[in-house]
Amino acid sequence: MDSLKHIDQEITVSGWVDNRRDHGQLIFLDVRDMTGKIQVVVNPKVSARAHKTAEKLRSEFVVSITGKVNNRPEKLINPNLATGTVELEAANVKILSEAKTLPFELGDTKKVNEETRLKYRYLDLRSERMTKNLRLRAKAASLTREFLNSSGFAEIETPMLSKTSPEGSRDFLVPSRMQAGKFYALPQSPQQYKQLLMIAGLEKYYQLARAMRDEDLRGDRQLEHTQIDLEMSFITQDDILNLAEAMMVEIVEGCGKKVLEKPFPRLTHEEAMKKHKADKFDLRENPPAGGKDPETFAFAWVTDFPLFEKDEESGKITFAHNPFSRPKEEAVEKLMAGKDLLELRAQQYDLVCNGYEIASGGLRITDPKIQRKVFEIMGLSKNQIDERFGHILEAYEYGAPVHGGIAVGFDRLVMLLANEENIREVIAFPVSSSGQTSVMDAPSEAYPKLLKELHIKIDIPKSKN
Repeated sequence: MDSLKHIDQEITVSGWVDNRRDHGQLIFLDVRDMTGKIQVVVNPKVSARAHKTAEKLRSEFVVSITGKVNNRPEKLINPNLATGTVELEAANVKILSEAKTLPFELGDTKKVNEETRLKYRYLDLRSERMTKNLRLRAKAASLTREFLNSSGFAEIETPMLSKTSPEGSRDFLVPSRMQAGKFYALPQSPQQYKQLLMIAGLEKYYQLARAMRDEDLRGDRQLEHTQIDLEMSFITQDDILNLAEAMMVEIVEGCGKKVLEKPFPRLTHEEAMKKHKADKFDLRENPPAGGKDPETFAFAWVTDFPLFEKDEESGKITFAHNPFSRPKEEAVEKLMAGKDLLELRAQQYDLVCNGYEIASGGLRITDPKIQRKVFEIMGLSKNQIDERFGHILEAYEYGAPVHGGIAVGFDRLVMLLANEENIREVIAFPVSSSGQTSVMDAPSEAYPKLLKELHIKIDIPKSKN
């Protein structure tokens, strides 16, 4: 793109050969770098040496080309190319790196077998669509940080090695070499840490947090994901909803999309279930053919979720969102008495967009007696509560501010911004549908020496082999 600023000047362009066309005496190249493509004309009358080198080029060779930027003749202008009004007249062509024949074309890589795409993900990412998606992701992240930084938030990192915490999914465990037989857990979310930061007096925290959950995969779910995680002190529910709403508008409109309705509609969970038969729904109108407009984002808040629900497998009562959600004021008395538990409502909210749950959050419990009661109802003994949550229950006793927050599913948001149907298309190195990592062969067997150091023995049932 910078070439447009250097008409009639000599410049050097480095990048990949996107295309080579031999027109007899003239060789035309499309050379690609991170800013786009430019057409290069290699004329033996300008440089016989450059022409001889250009004859050796194939797609995806890495080259450095020096030459003069010329305006194209009017009839040869390419309106489909950002640099279509100019071309580079090559004076020198240097091959920096040769390339083997690629295992697939870099056009519509969606048609390529998943296993092959992820094995050669570094090639897949060269495609115009994938490059555009990652740049869109970077822009959305930048807009997020700009908004929250200007709103007085501090970006703070929380640990990746932590303790198991109930978030609704299985934990990934990391064995400790120094403390034999004990394990760290990778975070399903920074939930407890961000609450501890509020107790620490930080008041406004955020991070683009990495979260790991050992759960079955689908189009909008990976083993690890990114969330825009934030927490605020001395606030009401409306304060959080208003701030999150402004942030989403800033990101979506900053990426060139439209927001259907501002302010976002707000429905209680009960209203959503009656009206839409679901707690995530799509408010966009259905135009005739062509589906719903992907350029329009229809946001809506769903509030007042149930505090508890029944576990489908065990039939026991468990938390509906997470066990740290504060019950509505009118529900506290019944909660403490253990009455009408499935009827109680929480100060918990979701943000839905175009049929997806895009964010979830809530106000938090700060009274250790209420928090203990929630854990008891979930079936935890006093010893289990103290062992797993004693740290945060004690922290509540040192002066805990009213606080709450929200976590936005960043991958899902970017997926919608990019008009994609799978979050894998907006993640640089995702896992496959079977959990296999991109490029590198993982999961893989561990070296016996490492297992010995960790005091781990592998005993796999024959049915799993």
